[in-house]
Amino acid sequence: MKAATQELVSAITNKARIARQAILTMTTLSASGHPGGSMSTIDILLSIYHSIHHNPANPQQADRDRVVVSNGHISPAVYSTLGIMGYFELDKAIAQFRLAGSIFEGHIEREVPGVEWSTGNLGQGLSAAAGMALASRINKTPYNVYVIMGDGEQQKGQLGEARRFAAKYKLSNITAIVDYNQLQISGSIHDVMPQNIRKNWESDGWKVIETNGHDIPHILSSLADAHNSEQPTMILAHTIMGKGVDFMENKAKFHGSTLDDAQLDEALKQLCVANEIKKYRKLRAEFKPQTQEHQHFSLEPDFTCGKPVLYETDNDCRSAWGTAIADLARINGNAKTPLVVIDCDLAASVKTGEFATIAPDNFIQSGIMEQHAAVMGGALSSCGIQTFWSDFGVFGIAEVYNAQRLNDINHTNLKTVVTHVGLDVGEDGKTHQCIDYISLARNLYNFRVLCPADANQTDRIIRWLANKSGNYLITMGRSKLPIVKNVDRSPYYAIDYNFSYGTPDVLRVGNHGSLWVCGTPVSRALKAVDSLREEGIFIELVYVSAPLHLDAKLLTAAVKTGIIFSVEDHTVNGGLGSIIADNLVASRLSCKLVKMGVKEYGMSGTVEDIYKWAGLDTASIIKTIKASL
Repeated sequence: MKAATQELVSAITNKARIARQAILTMTTLSASGHPGGSMSTIDILLSIYHSIHHNPANPQQADRDRVVVSNGHISPAVYSTLGIMGYFELDKAIAQFRLAGSIFEGHIEREVPGVEWSTGNLGQGLSAAAGMALASRINKTPYNVYVIMGDGEQQKGQLGEARRFAAKYKLSNITAIVDYNQLQISGSIHDVMPQNIRKNWESDGWKVIETNGHDIPHILSSLADAHNSEQPTMILAHTIMGKGVDFMENKAKFHGSTLDDAQLDEALKQLCVANEIKKYRKLRAEFKPQTQEHQHFSLEPDFTCGKPVLYETDNDCRSAWGTAIADLARINGNAKTPLVVIDCDLAASVKTGEFATIAPDNFIQSGIMEQHAAVMGGALSSCGIQTFWSDFGVFGIAEVYNAQRLNDINHTNLKTVVTHVGLDVGEDGKTHQCIDYISLARNLYNFRVLCPADANQTDRIIRWLANKSGNYLITMGRSKLPIVKNVDRSPYYAIDYNFSYGTPDVLRVGNHGSLWVCGTPVSRALKAVDSLREEGIFIELVYVSAPLHLDAKLLTAAVKTGIIFSVEDHTVNGGLGSIIADNLVASRLSCKLVKMGVKEYGMSGTVEDIYKWAGLDTASIIKTIKASL
């Protein structure tokens, strides 16, 4: 940390005046944005960037200190700070703010040099910071992480999850700064939702320092104290909304309201800076969007995948997943890329206990804090760590959909392994029967979904996945499943089977119709098809392990049979059947399509009873096929 010399204080003070000029100009220019909070945080941001280890010429330097801005709506302050510090031309940020085709969006995005995390959905920044701070320890690369938050944001429950996690793992390299201007959109934070911010943080094991958020020496001193602390530290920075312009100060209106031209002129006079709005209007009018190839971090692991396991009797996919990930940990102890598994108090159910025994330092127990785990895991995976998070389907995708959406936007590398999906959860009932895992993931543009058919394919998929970059959702049920076998009763996914994403498996050939199945109903579908063969009805059976990416040639061939059936332990709305329908229309193909799946929320009972109720048991599949031919 740099000493708070008079020269440094003077430099920050002068730059803060320039930054306020930029904040007000860009928000007036775009007639939208959040100038009030940007004005209250700018002294803090500039003080941080004048204190930390960073390099504008190399924004991705491995040992850089990270700054996460959780309240991403203060983008004018962030862009002004980064522009002043030399990450890009400040004039571009001012002229292009919130302009279609520009990287300077309304809430901060990682495409902007110097921005560590795309934010705006309040309450997630501290979780992301915790993931980055934990990555410093796992990667053995020392650095500090700073996270800026608003005071209204403190009402979010996820912050409590992240605070407890940081305290448990003794993440002393995190400094949180709360912009305590005591105003939010609807007025005073004390009226909207009373809270004791300081006591909340202290009760969760954090050190709290209070400071004047506009007194540069005080800010620098507080940052130095936090840097030297042996526990995670929060700085409660007392600030003023709209600081620097008298008619804006302490006015909740300016949280999200901009100045008109006359107000801008008056404000800039008070700041003793020039009004250059005409210059920036001209630059804005001249802006031409250009297609930009954004460089996102891509994992490049080189794990040894080990010897595949051959299961010959009924087994559950979740046990196969647990065995495979434990084996990967066992044989890759010295790999250049760390391998981490995150758990949310379900190790016994999601079968990650063996991994925890083999690699205890890389087993992260997050407790029952799924919102935090999703974001923290995503941030961890963005730091060069192959990260697997295992949870139940209703928690790993349904409950945390927005967090996974933000992971997608942030181009993370999280592998989310969800067990207990579908009606196969059985007696736990409808609240735990995740029947929308495919339809939810379909909305995440860069996610891939994998649904293994049995324990053998699960084993191959996990070993294949170890060396893949990007976000994946791997789904599996709760029950033991029969091993998928060929007509000669040999395992279909044998030792020599190599998994290929997007390549479906033709388990049975036939020309009277084509049945496409995904997930746990595969064994029942296989029994149905084999039974029909004995009656002289030959149905092609296609297993789809990657439902978001269907094989066009195989679908075209299936159309020629005249009818396609889909079977899935998933809602009929948005799952495999709907994806087949979309692909048929897009390819101008036509045939009869019969969708078998879940048509309403399930019930509590044995899997066999519930599958029969839903029409997914063997007898019901046979009946539906016969009635449709």
